[in-house]
Amino acid sequence: MTAQPAAPMILVVDDQAANRRLLEARLEERGYRVTQASGGLQALALAEVAPPDLILLDVLMPDLDGFSVCARMRQIPALQAVPIVMVTSLDAREDRVRGLDAGADDFITKPFIKEELWARVRSLLRVKTLFDEAQRQRQLLADWSVELERRVAQKVREVEHLSQLKRFFSPALAARLLASQRDDILNSHRREITVLFADLRGFTAFAERTDAGTLMAMLRSFHNVMGELIFQHEGTLERFTGDGFMVFFNDPDWQPDHTLRAVRLALAMRERALPLLNQWQPLGGPSGLGIGISRGEATMGAIGFEGRLDYAAIGTVTNRAARLCNAAEAGEILACEAAWSAVVRRVESQPPRALSLRGLPVNQLGYPLTGLRPL
Repeated sequence: MTAQPAAPMILVVDDQAANRRLLEARLEERGYRVTQASGGLQALALAEVAPPDLILLDVLMPDLDGFSVCARMRQIPALQAVPIVMVTSLDAREDRVRGLDAGADDFITKPFIKEELWARVRSLLRVKTLFDEAQRQRQLLADWSVELERRVAQKVREVEHLSQLKRFFSPALAARLLASQRDDILNSHRREITVLFADLRGFTAFAERTDAGTLMAMLRSFHNVMGELIFQHEGTLERFTGDGFMVFFNDPDWQPDHTLRAVRLALAMRERALPLLNQWQPLGGPSGLGIGISRGEATMGAIGFEGRLDYAAIGTVTNRAARLCNAAEAGEILACEAAWSAVVRRVESQPPRALSLRGLPVNQLGYPLTGLRPL
């Protein structure tokens, strides 16, 4: 059940005890709570500590008259909106003007009429209730404004973070990482990954004899197709290098089938590249896409400087993928032995061939992958 609001509190200020008791009795009959002060100074002390909802203030008091008390109360922030009714036996116009100048809201003349007292009290308490509600709503609006600013700032940070993550990860993965509030995503760490390196055969020579507009249009078409495939297979794009690119799997999300994902991506890239290659052949364009796949441990993390960061994989596994890519023929997918062993039951391949890969131990084996085995 909802708690009922407390009855309004009225402060009765009068130096005559009989007057105070009379007002108290009349007010309590109507359900109001009453507190009393026997003089102006006591009234100021009580009202400042516990502001009432309305004050009935006598004018003629020995320590401090009602005009002075009223003026002082209006200087106290907590009392500036509390209705003050001056109770007086005076009827001079100048006294009423003086009271209004001091901050009084209304007057009751002694001896007062009960009906007049109730009407004045009810009217002023309604005004006070409306004022309190307006203040409450104003504070609520201010609180919501602060909360809205906080939420907007938070969303701006999230958008900035998401924009940064989308440079490396697929939109779906970036959103998932952001939702998980993983602030350590770009921190350095070690992990086993599968790296795919690919580039177009014969592109460099073609670029030297082709105008810039045609060349960049071709690259945009190529990158759009390849980028869509990378995100579909949930790979992490480290970088585009003109006609080539490097993608890795199993970071930042764990992917138990990361090598198989890389193989599927390579096969999809080779297939999707064919229509583009057919368009470029009349112009003397690239002859095909060479792809290298390598599996091993690498150091992962953000590298660069403020304002220009890349998410990188560093280690022999990346060098091996790049060397296998260089060794691959147009349209060929070469996998290292570790990658081939991880997917041997799922892929079709030709016999391996020994390769001499720059910067790596001799007798490296490259496994040409031709397709996936039916399940």
